[in-house]
Amino acid sequence: MLTLKEGFTIVELMVALVIGTTLIIINVPSFSNMYQAYRADSEIRKIQQYLMFARGQAISYGARVTICPISGTTCSTDWRSGFSIFIDNGALETIDTTDGVTDPVIKQIGPFNSNDFITYAGNSITFTPDGLISTNPPVSGLLSPLKIIH
Repeated sequence: MLTLKEGFTIVELMVALVIGTTLIIINVPSFSNMYQAYRADSEIRKIQQYLMFARGQAISYGARVTICPISGTTCSTDWRSGFSIFIDNGALETIDTTDGVTDPVIKQIGPFNSNDFITYAGNSITFTPDGLISTNPPVSGLLSPLKIIH
């Protein structure tokens, strides 16, 4: 006597596979956009954390702390290639030696994702020993928007 076994036929499996594949193909572009948005948000959060870190260091050390992209020993405008956080004892926006003490680099942040564009109107962001912010060139408002565009 023949017994019936429960399960799927090959036709049912093929139909389910085609439907599943179609749904995945339709949704892949939205996953890509979602990934890019999360990645950009993560970079923005990192920048915010580094700004808070620099402010805390300025207050802790009782010294001027500057954040800027470094080209040689001076600040440049290429924020996309990363930036440095350093105690700025001597000339503003320059890693130099003042009274025999070289400005120490506290942290160096590597380049951003090559698909992102980070823009900022100023060369640097400097925190004074009391934690207040100054920018060069001076910017109106709280901060000129620091933007990451993906």
